[in-house]
Amino acid sequence: MSWLPDDFVHPVHVPVPGTTLHLRPIREADTALDYPAVMGSRERLWEIFGPAWAWPNEKMTYEEDRIDLLRHEIEIAAHQSFNYALLNADETAILGCVYVDPPERTGSDGEVSWWVVDDLVGGEAERALDALVPQWIAADWPFRQPRYLGRDIAWQEWLALPRAS
Repeated sequence: MSWLPDDFVHPVHVPVPGTTLHLRPIREADTALDYPAVMGSRERLWEIFGPAWAWPNEKMTYEEDRIDLLRHEIEIAAHQSFNYALLNADETAILGCVYVDPPERTGSDGEVSWWVVDDLVGGEAERALDALVPQWIAADWPFRQPRYLGRDIAWQEWLALPRAS
């Protein structure tokens, strides 16, 4: 049994209200944009995602990022999990990501997390994304109990929960 209904169609373009930014599924071809975004914000991202996902590794190479994005692209096509890139209007820069995943821990039917590059932290774009994500998940995704990691539950609390079966 899938974690999503068989007839679910994932969104492919999601405007971020009040900005020129949008979300779309990430692709292997985005590596040239993703790698500098991730590595340019690596220390802060490691503080957020490191304990749970061991990502992004301090020595992550461009090739490792490309392989990771290819994995994400394959998982999206198979509806196993979703990684959405936050892009500027002409898609010349990745400015963050949103992850929509099956539950790893008990108590939810979908787990959602997101980040923006260091330059956007605390600014209008981050606030707009923070407002959008829960509304978007409620409107366009089939979850009854989504969990927002690092938002409605601290990462350490989430890691302490029993693993989902």
